[in-house]
Amino acid sequence: MKSLANQLKLEGKKTLVLGAGKSGVGAARFLKKHGATVALHDKKPVADWSEEARSLKDGKIGLIDGQLPSWLLDQIDLVVISPGVPTNSIPARYVDRKDGEVIGEVELAYRFMKGRIVGITGSNGKTTTTTLIGEILKNAGIETQIGGNIGTPLIDLAESSTDKTWTVCELSSFQLETIVDFRPNVAAALNVTPNHLDRYDFFSDYAAAKHRLLMNQTDEDVAILNADDEVTESWAKGLKANVVLFSVKKELEEGLFLRGRELVCRADGKEKILTTRDEIFLRGLHNVENVLASLAVGLACGASPDSMRETVKNFKGVEHRLEFIARIEGVSFYNDSKATSVDATLKALEALSESDGKTVLILGGRGKNAPYQPLVQLIEKSVRQLVLIGEDSDNIESQLKNHAGIVRAENMQDAVKKSFYSAESGDAILLAPACASFDMFKSYEERGTIFKTEVLNLNFKVQKGEAR
Repeated sequence: MKSLANQLKLEGKKTLVLGAGKSGVGAARFLKKHGATVALHDKKPVADWSEEARSLKDGKIGLIDGQLPSWLLDQIDLVVISPGVPTNSIPARYVDRKDGEVIGEVELAYRFMKGRIVGITGSNGKTTTTTLIGEILKNAGIETQIGGNIGTPLIDLAESSTDKTWTVCELSSFQLETIVDFRPNVAAALNVTPNHLDRYDFFSDYAAAKHRLLMNQTDEDVAILNADDEVTESWAKGLKANVVLFSVKKELEEGLFLRGRELVCRADGKEKILTTRDEIFLRGLHNVENVLASLAVGLACGASPDSMRETVKNFKGVEHRLEFIARIEGVSFYNDSKATSVDATLKALEALSESDGKTVLILGGRGKNAPYQPLVQLIEKSVRQLVLIGEDSDNIESQLKNHAGIVRAENMQDAVKKSFYSAESGDAILLAPACASFDMFKSYEERGTIFKTEVLNLNFKVQKGEAR
């Protein structure tokens, strides 16, 4: 049970929330409810904010866009930063220098959260693993709520938590940058591969942000680490928490691992088969990693192996994550719009390469300064055609043009059509962009939804004889 000794006193406190997205709106609403004077800021014009954000004005929360005046910053006691706002932003630095407190929305939530916490981070697999852990705990009869980077801001769950609650939260590197006291009772670090290099100067800075998940754990806590990932495996030494490793590449003396088709837990010299690959609906070895991590968390939280096995067997994955959409004239369509990094795209390609057909890969969007060369080997082995969209298309083509045929698409409708014309029966068409979505879409969810709509429209036209 965590102590509430560091709970903030908000009554009368002058607060500034930076970023008018979901977490900013949630933080502003929470602060106002608890007696603070609140201003919500975003660089975008207020007219471009969400309806939910604009409606806060009716609750006497100040809405400020553009540049913040220095006279306002002089009055601020507390700044709450949304994940999308860099921690070196001028308002945050200004208030920090004048001895005001600067924290993130996750830290704010933690100060008021009851019960215990599971924290999950990683470059890839966070959403799938967080969702599966939530299902595992709920199905084991454990009071559970899920939030964080997965959709529901953690601050929106603070008041619904109880002393018996396990709050399962997906955490990005951006969110972990601004924690202070946040301490998960069980933490899982899935992997750390190059990502967000448009925000971080060096990969080591990005990895350090991820490592912050573990910094406040004690010997009463559990840290679950991927033994196959060079970065996370290196974190095992020096942690105060009890370390549990998982691996799909090797048997471990202690921990969870894949042996043949079996997912095994070995502890205190004893073994137990928790499930098998044949009982996992999700495709790809990377999803076996996600399942192993989820099972490790489930055991740490007290879920029974039999209950977990049933949950894994019935788990069908999450939307926009290697999601099967349709099969049209023998061509299978998969939506992995959440593959916003090169490594995520690599894992999706690996999963589909287990099939006999080739893959037509839709790539592109807003790049993150990460190289695309890691895709080359799999592209040469299993990709029939690359279809490029978005503002990083020139960069992608310059790096990959010697390894696959390339066509450009103007929009998602054009990308789906050109992909279908490039494919042969038995092939897969995969949307796994390796880029952020913000050049063409509001979010990766919108990108994936539009892709699915265009695939279904194509299916309708094919059935009417209007395509091919």
